[in-house]
Amino acid sequence: RPNGTVLEAQGRVCTGPEQTRPLGEEQAMRVLDTILRSATGELKDEPVSSAQLGAFFAGMTIRANCFPEATQWSEGERRAMSLFWPRLVHVLPPEVKFIADPEGTIMGANGLTGPRYIGQGTAEMRLVGALREVLAGGHLGYEEIQCVLKDVLPFGSMGASSPSVSEALLAAFLIGQRMNRETDRELKGYCLAFDDELGPPPIADVNSLTHYGEPYDGNTRFFRSTLFVAAVRACYGEACLLHGVEWMPPKGGITEGQMLKFMGANTHLSPTQAKTLLEDKDTGFAYLNLQEACPPLYSIIGLREHIKKRPPLATSEKVQQFVRARGRESMVAGFYHVGYEDPLLMLMRRRTVHAGLVVKGEEGALSLTTKERSAHASKGIPVNHCSGFRTPSSANFSETDGISRESFRVAVNAQELGFKSTETPRTDKSVVLKNLELGLSALGGDKGPAYDRIVLNAAMADHLLGCSGAQDINSALDRAREAIDSGNALRRLMNYIKISHKVS
Repeated sequence: RPNGTVLEAQGRVCTGPEQTRPLGEEQAMRVLDTILRSATGELKDEPVSSAQLGAFFAGMTIRANCFPEATQWSEGERRAMSLFWPRLVHVLPPEVKFIADPEGTIMGANGLTGPRYIGQGTAEMRLVGALREVLAGGHLGYEEIQCVLKDVLPFGSMGASSPSVSEALLAAFLIGQRMNRETDRELKGYCLAFDDELGPPPIADVNSLTHYGEPYDGNTRFFRSTLFVAAVRACYGEACLLHGVEWMPPKGGITEGQMLKFMGANTHLSPTQAKTLLEDKDTGFAYLNLQEACPPLYSIIGLREHIKKRPPLATSEKVQQFVRARGRESMVAGFYHVGYEDPLLMLMRRRTVHAGLVVKGEEGALSLTTKERSAHASKGIPVNHCSGFRTPSSANFSETDGISRESFRVAVNAQELGFKSTETPRTDKSVVLKNLELGLSALGGDKGPAYDRIVLNAAMADHLLGCSGAQDINSALDRAREAIDSGNALRRLMNYIKISHKVS
């Protein structure tokens, strides 16, 4: 487990130019004292990991080099560092001293390691070169990102006796890129780096396929509806591919993988097996675990826990195409923070899908709510905001990728669609059973807040993505209700549990 004292500080200083909260002198002293005692071997029970050291000092360096004055080092941080750095410089490993002062401009006479540091081995030397640019607040090209990722991933696995690069350097690189706010070309590098890892993706013989990009770290407060929505949409020919992991930091919340595993489904399918389930007339949806779909990205889940904040992969992993379709393809992804709506849509267009949709649902996930927006709601992008693109029914092909698209932007008002305003059902992040009870009860025909949310999310996805038979939103809502009330959606979910163990 990460050291709690340093992890708390990382949550404050390893974030964006406006979001960073400088440490006070007392906390800065406590953090640096913890790092010193860990480096000298005094903290046997809760040492500070190499990844934490890399992330923390990367945050401090980027703040010193290029953040606005309000989020640069506080006076308390300066005093604490001037007191502790002369001692830390004698006990920290050279890669951490490089991260803390890469050009010898921050720590004065005690910052001489950084300018001379080159790393060990080809992969680490390339990473150090890229990291110098990142720590100065700079950006990298598409090819540079791809080269670095392919050099260092999978991380510490695949039979290797040790990772090809230092944990501290990789952690600094990942969090530094997020702090600098990734450019479009950097995000494309992360998104497409491992497309060919397992060879060409299998092609499902389905007329329509929607790729669902839920945040991999799950929900910790509100009902997560996407698994049940997928079962509903599969009833009328809208095949759905879910992907994720069982557990992911920083939230460590409820995921589709947890729910399916709890119900007894096979959650370790290959993309080819997922293709079979998408084509099966008794299921029509599938779930892929990142462990099977993209082992290199799965290999750094442990490292991500020690980074604390979300790296660029938290955005790009939501826009993956682990299976392709013979027919129409769409993508849906959730977002929360301002600034990631357009990049997600850009990545979807890069995937050349026919329709893309980004949703600010509850908790930054995909679930639209039926709760009426409060007059006192916080400013910014409201919950139920949706934007995207779709292929018009009478489209003329464009010259770029052969697909003509029309854009849209809408805030979904459930009351205008006839839904009663209800509080969103609460769940506990440690109890997957509660989320399952809500969803299964709704698919069993129990009318209430969970039922309404499943219907709303299924129908709005159909309508906004331009799916067949959903041009009229009321018809789309009726179709989703019929899939539940007939028992078809629940049967498909139960079928999935059985058939997932039989696919070969």
